[in-house]
Amino acid sequence: MTEQILVGPHAVLEALRAGRRQIDRIYLARERYDPRITEIIKRARDGGVPFTQETRQRLGELAKGVTHQGVVAVVSAAGYDDPFELVTRIKAATPMPLLLLLDGVQDPQNLGAIMRTAEAAGVDGLFITKHRAVGITSAVAKASAGASEHLPVARVGGLPAFLAWLKDQGIWIVGADPSATQSLYGIDMCAPMGVVIGGEHRGLTVLVRQRCDLLARIPACGRVASLNAAAAAAIFLFEIRRQHSVIKQIPANGREPVIVS
Repeated sequence: MTEQILVGPHAVLEALRAGRRQIDRIYLARERYDPRITEIIKRARDGGVPFTQETRQRLGELAKGVTHQGVVAVVSAAGYDDPFELVTRIKAATPMPLLLLLDGVQDPQNLGAIMRTAEAAGVDGLFITKHRAVGITSAVAKASAGASEHLPVARVGGLPAFLAWLKDQGIWIVGADPSATQSLYGIDMCAPMGVVIGGEHRGLTVLVRQRCDLLARIPACGRVASLNAAAAAAIFLFEIRRQHSVIKQIPANGREPVIVS
């Protein structure tokens, strides 16, 4: 079984809570004691997970340069869902799915922050590309503050083709694009939605843009032209969730997004 190093108290604690990964051993700094460490020890004992106390130098060697904050665990590598099976499960569980798709996000801190936001917004599934994009690494898991242990994640080979398939499944696709003419807040998105966020620097690729049903921008009042991927994802996701939360009755076949401004 492929192993991965999980670092930081948030990530390790959420791995214990979620129970999705096999945890082989937890290493704790000898001099660190606080409520999170106490809970980690309790859950490790309850779950039969061995743990030892080590020097910070030893933890630094295990963490391989990632800031560990006194907690390191050896766990099974992060698993990915099959993208088509995940969508099928989501559609069976909710009439109003909210999916997040990333078009080539490469920075681990960005991906971790996006995962944290997505989990908080109740995203039903995250889809990342297999090529020219970061996966769920130790740095990503730490930056997600444990969200990576709870959020279903799938990897797709070709995002444009997958978006076309999603549209056939009744999912509407909105792409975040700072150059779009339509404001995010001028669109009724009370429908099964997939939000596409572009990668750092280049944004959405041409084929992905073409596959979107709608392109929307976040209105800005300042001088900065655009937000980073994590901030844009947060604004889009929580606006869609806000709109979904006010629906009283949902038609069996969903609704089409409409421009209301």
